[in-house]
Amino acid sequence: MTTEEKVSEKWPALPWNEWEATAATLHMWTQIVGKTRLALTPLQNHWWNVPLYVSARGLTTSAMFYKGELLDIEFDFVSHDLHFRLSSGANVSVPLRPQTVADFYKEFQSCLAVLGVSVDIHPVPVEIPNPIPFAEDRTHASYDAEYAHQFWRALSHADRLFKVFSSNFLGKISPVHFFWGSFDLAVTRFSGRPAPPRVGADLITREAYSHEVISAGFWPGNGGFGSPAFYCYSAPSPTGLDKEKIQPDAAYFDGKLGEFLLKYDDARNAASPADAVLEFLQSSYAAAATLAKWDRKALERDPNLDMNSQKPKAR
Repeated sequence: MTTEEKVSEKWPALPWNEWEATAATLHMWTQIVGKTRLALTPLQNHWWNVPLYVSARGLTTSAMFYKGELLDIEFDFVSHDLHFRLSSGANVSVPLRPQTVADFYKEFQSCLAVLGVSVDIHPVPVEIPNPIPFAEDRTHASYDAEYAHQFWRALSHADRLFKVFSSNFLGKISPVHFFWGSFDLAVTRFSGRPAPPRVGADLITREAYSHEVISAGFWPGNGGFGSPAFYCYSAPSPTGLDKEKIQPDAAYFDGKLGEFLLKYDDARNAASPADAVLEFLQSSYAAAATLAKWDRKALERDPNLDMNSQKPKAR
């Protein structure tokens, strides 16, 4: 097997035009599960109680408290099942397969009922144009198991590298988590300073951007970009950020989105995809933090301590 074939095996292809329909359906399904997590967990900073997390087999809510028990719900993109588990030992699973959002929503509610769980959620998706109530959505009904699996594998790479990137930051930092509203994996660093209020911001945006942030993440093809990409942005964005040159050479600033981007395929085809992504994360953060006058000496671990010794080798 050639080096190029090994890289392709480890970093799966994720062409948006081939899996967009599956992604759009998964987006709605993850919103149903994510809204359940939102309903069962107390508010944390910047809505950190709402995302899902990359697991060994897919995406999970992690444990949620329910009437003296713990409940978790997991999308399993290996066996292609949706698992519901209670700490009492009760559990139920249903297969992930092509079906409408309306049918998925009905089946989801039935599974909770079997376990004796009752949760009220707002039954309409968010952060998308022209939302269709879950119970009425017969438009989204695709599930390509191969691409669902490749999506999870791509998320697994991003999750691992975001955690490596996070290890040298001493300031306030979010977990690495999957936001089901925007359908992306993200990790966010904070300067510690409040951000200027956003004029006309809704409750969600006010809470999310109450403090200065530099956020990095991975879109699997959505986000208004049309192909999978790693991104980094600063909020508020410092003057001159669009003029900064970052690494690797394939990375660039997208003026329309106001963010640095590294296309997934450019990272995937690099000699070392892991090194390319880590270069992107560090250089885009450094550019934004320096221009925004963050106290980097106080916020970052001394690089001479070599705390990043577990940096992934070339894959």
